[in-house]
Amino acid sequence: MAKNFKTNVNIPEIEIVNNDSELSLFDKNNPDINLFNLVDEENIRLSGSKINYFKFMPSNEFDPVYLEQKNKPISPNAIMVYGHYDPKVVEENLDQFGINLTNDQMFTFNKSYIEKKLGRSPIAGDIVHPHFQNIKYEIFEVQEDSFEAYGVYHYICTAKVLRDSEDIQTTPRTKISPPVGRRDLDGY
Repeated sequence: MAKNFKTNVNIPEIEIVNNDSELSLFDKNNPDINLFNLVDEENIRLSGSKINYFKFMPSNEFDPVYLEQKNKPISPNAIMVYGHYDPKVVEENLDQFGINLTNDQMFTFNKSYIEKKLGRSPIAGDIVHPHFQNIKYEIFEVQEDSFEAYGVYHYICTAKVLRDSEDIQTTPRTKISPPVGRRDLDGY
């Protein structure tokens, strides 16, 4: 049912077309639909940053108390990938609950590119280490972002600073601090 508005000129009704017109730029059956995805992949490789990617290998050992994996085996071999991220300064704010780390980092990867490089999609638990920062991040959330009309798909990975990295734990100590609250019985 058409609405009639008051105008000075009679406006002809617009014919509604149910099928796609010849000028449709977003034809889903077009074989070039992957063109924008390839352009996006190349754009991320040219303008993105180098990132070392360590794959998390899930196991069946699950801790029911902490609701997480008991062992978190990470691949020792890094895969070099390209992605977008905005480097942030590590901030450790002091609030009423103590020191609070509030710098979650977001990494953006082209979906087809990262799946080719990893052999699977990114998952929570994977470790990323940007070449331009001496900080490792653990991915805790993965979202798929899509521009379906163009055929471009991204993975947006949210990561937190990895505090228990193996290279942090194996750093040699030059001096061991004395035990707290104990007296040296030989010295008194």
